[in-house]
Amino acid sequence: MDTMEKIVSFAKRRGFVFPSSEIYGGFSAVYDFGPYGAELARNIRDAWWKAMVDEHENIVGLDSAIFMHPRVWEASGHVGGFSDPLAECKQCHSRIRVDHILEEQGIVADEKMGDVEINTLFDSIRGKVTCPKCGGKDFSEVKKFNLLVQSNLGNFTGDWNKEPTYLRGETCQGIYVNYKNVLDSTRVKVPFGIAQIGKAFRNEITARQFIFRKREFEQMEMQYFVHPNDASKVYEEWREKRWQFYLDLGLSEKKLKWHQHENLVFYAKAAWDIEYEYPFGFKEMEGIHNRSDYDLTQHSKFSGVDLSYRDPHTNEKYIPWIVETSVGLERIFLAVLSDAYSEETLENGETRTVLRLPKKLAPVKVAVFPLLKNKPELVAKAREIFDTLKTHMRCEFDDNGNVGKRYRRQDEIGTPYCITIDFDTLEDNTVTVRDRDTMEQKRVKVEELGNAMYNK
Repeated sequence: MDTMEKIVSFAKRRGFVFPSSEIYGGFSAVYDFGPYGAELARNIRDAWWKAMVDEHENIVGLDSAIFMHPRVWEASGHVGGFSDPLAECKQCHSRIRVDHILEEQGIVADEKMGDVEINTLFDSIRGKVTCPKCGGKDFSEVKKFNLLVQSNLGNFTGDWNKEPTYLRGETCQGIYVNYKNVLDSTRVKVPFGIAQIGKAFRNEITARQFIFRKREFEQMEMQYFVHPNDASKVYEEWREKRWQFYLDLGLSEKKLKWHQHENLVFYAKAAWDIEYEYPFGFKEMEGIHNRSDYDLTQHSKFSGVDLSYRDPHTNEKYIPWIVETSVGLERIFLAVLSDAYSEETLENGETRTVLRLPKKLAPVKVAVFPLLKNKPELVAKAREIFDTLKTHMRCEFDDNGNVGKRYRRQDEIGTPYCITIDFDTLEDNTVTVRDRDTMEQKRVKVEELGNAMYNK
């Protein structure tokens, strides 16, 4: 079993990620976070929000609606140009995403290419392409497939082609259309940022690589509004900050690298990705983009509302440029899981699976054990300690099986510390604290336990 298969199996077995609607056979490219996955995801969100909002006095948060006026998506270009190249197997009618097939053959295809260009590239490798479902080699011509997920919200005609609405394809458009509201309702002035965490939806042609590419996913984005003359400098500053975020998060620097986009979309002035080395290779985790004034200009044009900014000091009027940082929560989640997952052989020959998560991301910070669950005095003391600690950090009470098995369970979900209450605790008011990574154990006084765990 390769590393990716192990992580997928582990994620389900230990309650991190479940296939959606599994009792009905699952639903392609949709997944649910289990109990420990929900906690890990929440900790990642909190770390991102702290780095992007709490630590910057000129960045504010937003939570815009998933549904927006359909004209938003016309202005943004999604209705006309948000598409991926698709080809269909003529034998079984399954579909492939052609740019991914080309990439596997070492050929770069970008979204700016027209139908003729992409078909020419695909024709050059047709003999090497087989259908992943049936093994066939006969494919249709390449066509562009729009990724927006259409809805019938507010449409009672029965015809979805009339006045279509959409589930949002990205969260940043909610920021752009609220840019003026934020300016008018807060004390921010350019330069300033608006950050948001929220769901986005894309009708992906092919689903692959576990939670890396989903049809329903969560974006964490920040749009930074700047004077046009400052955009390049600010862009480099945000590249540096975002790289440092992943080091502070605890990811291995040797598994991170920069990738520069060579073929930019027409409105972009610069685009770099931070890539992580997942079990299936280096892939984009976060994009940092200099989007120029395209977005606000488009929404001004389509809405008829002036979205220019007047400098209160110089009286200069201009459309701000936007520096964007955009990352998928699930991509950080998978990177953190991949980075932390390890199997090791102990001195006694046993194999230990341990999730070496950074402590601030661990779903459970402390596990509390009574040495024996059939000794009321030990259980009562363990409950007392657990009830005290749980108000300060995420804790778990475990009295099932012997202590060794409990350690292994907690190692697998990444719990940094386990506390065992034994008969000595009743005598000297000390407990055993065991470290996940070193497996070392030390006695700590109960009255010092809260501060000790918080500091760790």
